[in-house]
Amino acid sequence: MSRRPYVLGGVFLAIAALAAVILFEVLGTVFFALSVAYMLVPLRRRLRSRGFSRITATVSVTALAVAGIFALFGPLAYLLIVRISELSAFVGALPESVRLSAVGFSYELVVADLFRALTQELTAVGRSIAAGLPVLLIKLVLFVLLVFSLLHNQRNIRAATIAIVPPAYRDIAAALHTRARETLFALYVLQAATALATFLLAVPVFFLLGYNSPIVLATVAGILQFVPVAGPSLLILALVVGQLVAGDILGALLVALFGGTLIVALPDAVIRPRLASKTADISSSLYFIGFVGGLLSLGALGIIVGPLVVALLVEAAALVSQEFDHQPSAETPLAASTDDRAVQLSNDTPVDNLAESPAETADDSGPATD
Repeated sequence: MSRRPYVLGGVFLAIAALAAVILFEVLGTVFFALSVAYMLVPLRRRLRSRGFSRITATVSVTALAVAGIFALFGPLAYLLIVRISELSAFVGALPESVRLSAVGFSYELVVADLFRALTQELTAVGRSIAAGLPVLLIKLVLFVLLVFSLLHNQRNIRAATIAIVPPAYRDIAAALHTRARETLFALYVLQAATALATFLLAVPVFFLLGYNSPIVLATVAGILQFVPVAGPSLLILALVVGQLVAGDILGALLVALFGGTLIVALPDAVIRPRLASKTADISSSLYFIGFVGGLLSLGALGIIVGPLVVALLVEAAALVSQEFDHQPSAETPLAASTDDRAVQLSNDTPVDNLAESPAETADDSGPATD
């Protein structure tokens, strides 16, 4: 068999590695677009099966991806950009000192320097966001173009990927492909489910604590669930400070206790690992290793990359274990057992996960209206 396809595959991988180095600043956007497009391919196929043209299905799915991005990050951007001046003015208008009283004792807490520093931080955040808007818009355009191109040319990309994998190893590629697809889908669904659970928990908590807009506060808490490390604790901290400024120590303690327990800790400690173990098919401990390790190593992108790498590691370990379990016995000739093993793998493993099935071939050979 000619070695030309594998040489070309090696050239492709080398150039891809060089491109990753050169385009390092937008690597996160590229990975995000790849993972989103990877996840949306089944939806595009469903639209094609319902009679949509190739271009119409691709544009519709891409528009859905962009709408999802705005739905997730739009409210947070509104709070940080549009309302930043009002928030800074509110902080600047707070008193320079707060008198705390409890059980007959009183103490005057001077917070002028703290509020002044907080105002400067808020102003700096607003300026940094405003200065970064052109870059964010460029990355958004890049994301849209990448998602559209990947979805529109998914047949060619799939064929090129399969071509560089030797036939004897395509069962391994199929297993990793299946695990990556399921894990990415589970992780994105996991983030949305955790945010929704945070919202549902926060509504009754804020209502019982006596806030006038529990739904608004719960929405903010759900949005903050997508913020690495801090998450809804930013909101709880702001509410605690507000209660202290108002002189309500008991209210501050209640917000810190119930808000910190039910809104901040419960989703990450209970809901997130339970959903991860059921949907991503990895244990809670492994999920947290990937989540924390990826977050510390890659920042926000590591929330997805870390658990994905851990899931692929688990799948690779399972493949190695299966391979050793099927090692030929001493009585079986090596050549015959190797041939039998290849036949068994080709029969047991759905290589059609990587190769084109007749339905997928029809998917992209659509009508002339494309």
